[in-house]
Amino acid sequence: MSKVVFERPHALTDLQFTYCPGCTHGITHRLVAETLDELGIEGTTVGVAPVGCSVLAYEFFACDMVQAAHGRAPAVATGLKRALPENVVFTYQGDGDLASIGMAETVHAATRGEKITIIFINNAIYGMTGGQLAPTSLPNQVTQTSPFGRNVDNDGFPIRVVEMLSTLDGVALAQRVTMDSPKNVRAAKRAIKKAFEYQIEGAGFTIIEVVSTCPTNWGLSPVDAMQWLRDKMLPYYPLGVYKDIKADGFANVAEAAAARAAELAAGSAAPAEGGEA
Repeated sequence: MSKVVFERPHALTDLQFTYCPGCTHGITHRLVAETLDELGIEGTTVGVAPVGCSVLAYEFFACDMVQAAHGRAPAVATGLKRALPENVVFTYQGDGDLASIGMAETVHAATRGEKITIIFINNAIYGMTGGQLAPTSLPNQVTQTSPFGRNVDNDGFPIRVVEMLSTLDGVALAQRVTMDSPKNVRAAKRAIKKAFEYQIEGAGFTIIEVVSTCPTNWGLSPVDAMQWLRDKMLPYYPLGVYKDIKADGFANVAEAAAARAAELAAGSAAPAEGGEA
């Protein structure tokens, strides 16, 4: 008797994805949907769709979905979670939506320790609107609005989002993953599932950054785009866990913050080297 070992997740609809060939949005969607299936939370999950390439995410996920204005997904998710604290709430956002127009919402939701999960797609460019310079575009990267390459003297440096957010006390988990190989896809799945589990346990704000491709706006084939990701993006955006309070032995961000405050207070009370108490 045959046994099904691989099938479409129930938490994905039957609609065909609208993403470009070689884009890793589709893989990420699948991993999120598999997580909802495995945790049995599709019926109690609310996703927040952004403005960007994944603006139609509400067509693809079978859970309840809400459409947010550009950049406002963390604010919308905050309201949903506070109104429905027993539900699981996640946002799915690109780098323009999250790290540009939505940076304030992102930072403040994180520092408040809102118990939401953010899936953050970093492809170093504005995808939907034609390939303009994004907050995550690399130094010297050519885009529609930086035809001679990103000049850091004029445009500033790219923002490393999870590194920045990992400094905030409200963040329970901040991790960067990618989808360039089966091994890394499996690691990404574990990270996404952990982020949802932490939310269910009330640990605090969780974010998974996915370093992704944009073959269309990079002007590369899907295969070459994946290699460009490895050669150019991963050195600037290293994979890894940047904050994990449970790995540090804390149940939630309040415990972790209290321990950190005590550590800082003890350090400030210690006499300077060579001085007197």
